[in-house]
Amino acid sequence: MADAFILGIESSCDETAAAVVRSGEQVISNVVYSQVATHLPYGGVVPELASREHLRAIVPVVRKALEDAGHTYESVDALAVTQGPGLAGSLLVGISYAKALAFALEKPLVPVNHLEGHIHAVLLEERQKGNHQLEFPVLALVVSGGHTHLYLAEQQAAAWTYRNIGHTRDDAAGEAFDKVAKLLALGYPGGPMIDYLARSGNPTAVNFPLSQIKHRDRRDSGTPAAQGPRFDFSYSGIKTSVLRYIETQGMKDTIEARRFALAGVQRPAPADYLANCDRRTLDLVASFQRAMVRDLVEKTLAAAREYNVATVFVTGGVAANSEVRQTFASAAASEGLPVYFPSRPLSTDNAAMIAAAAYPKFLAGRFAPDDLSAEASLPLR
Repeated sequence: MADAFILGIESSCDETAAAVVRSGEQVISNVVYSQVATHLPYGGVVPELASREHLRAIVPVVRKALEDAGHTYESVDALAVTQGPGLAGSLLVGISYAKALAFALEKPLVPVNHLEGHIHAVLLEERQKGNHQLEFPVLALVVSGGHTHLYLAEQQAAAWTYRNIGHTRDDAAGEAFDKVAKLLALGYPGGPMIDYLARSGNPTAVNFPLSQIKHRDRRDSGTPAAQGPRFDFSYSGIKTSVLRYIETQGMKDTIEARRFALAGVQRPAPADYLANCDRRTLDLVASFQRAMVRDLVEKTLAAAREYNVATVFVTGGVAANSEVRQTFASAAASEGLPVYFPSRPLSTDNAAMIAAAAYPKFLAGRFAPDDLSAEASLPLR
């Protein structure tokens, strides 16, 4: 079959992205407009502001992606767009624009699940490297600011199927990183800053116990995945433990001093935060990160053993964390299990992964209905 060039559009949260990908295996262009500066004063994503920023950015971002790829609206073979999960208002901006383009250009439109996009980010880059021999079944950990899920993935011809065998009961892992960073006045987004500062702390200084989940999540009742063992996560407890540690150790004055000092810096760099962190803060950050990573790794590898998987994917924004990568690689290697990550640029939200995930659906003719709309809680199956 001739090459198919797909224009992908992603707007599920706070990044407006567009990309052109050839046949699901070569990134021709990949443009991401980040809203970090918009949400920084609030310490987290404000949904209404995110929607407005998408409205401002989506047209120039798509134009730039086409220009970088040497393509025009007319020369691409299909369009792909994130249908969900995500923020409803943000999703609607991308979907409305993609539907209008597809209608005007008389091109097929492929709806894509955001979580499937993260899984296909790994596949995309492995194919770019010439690795077409991945062994199945695959266990995929999708871990980000909004999601912490474990999926068993199978490929049947060109189609992919997914079975959820674990998810977070409360906070996603990336959300816990951001909230702890906010507690400690370490800026937003908090994950990259904690990753940087943890290298200067003692990861064994504070003992944070791993979450113990003793009952089934009510959301799992009656689902196919409920018939097998579950490997769920919970991170609200460790966030509370950090807060209690701050209170019992009298760290509030130090935190306020850091907040005041950095408020006078227009764009504080990681080195500025490091210079304003005492030993106790650095040890706390390192210990928190170690506990989070240990929980992710231990539960994922336990699931891999239980379901006898052949390959592990770790993807999503938290997959960019250096300790996550190092610990997973070491632990999986000791069990003889190959583990794959996307590159850091494709770990966070992007449209290349959406265009890549759309390719098998394009081949199968699974195009969007006329009434396609956003689904903020879209499940992956």
